[in-house]
Amino acid sequence: MRLVLLSHSATAAAGVAELAGQVAGAPERVTGVGGTEDGRLGTSIDLLEDAVEAALDGGCDVVLLPDLGSSVLTARALLAELDDEVAARVALVDAPFLEGAVGAAVALSTGADLQEVRAQAETARGLRKL
Repeated sequence: MRLVLLSHSATAAAGVAELAGQVAGAPERVTGVGGTEDGRLGTSIDLLEDAVEAALDGGCDVVLLPDLGSSVLTARALLAELDDEVAARVALVDAPFLEGAVGAAVALSTGADLQEVRAQAETARGLRKL
């Protein structure tokens, strides 16, 4: 299983991926995808597709967590391009970016399956800090 984090910022994606990878005890299982090919803020379906395909080609299912707005649209556009069998191996997560990534990483570290990792990440929506 791989966790792919899609952000408008390459720096944000890399930082959250670093934290989640350390929590999972397996940084190679967490990939940050952010920004555009030319280094601007935004999201790139091509960069996202490369990360998802690399995971799938390696035999891994993918938990895909976008940060906000158009990154969700980019993730949905990619899923729409996949055939049903492949799309079933990718779970789009509705969760806060950092907290959801950490929740997913914890679940990854336990060997949870695709739907369990997704569910754990999504529980972050209801967690209070105070």
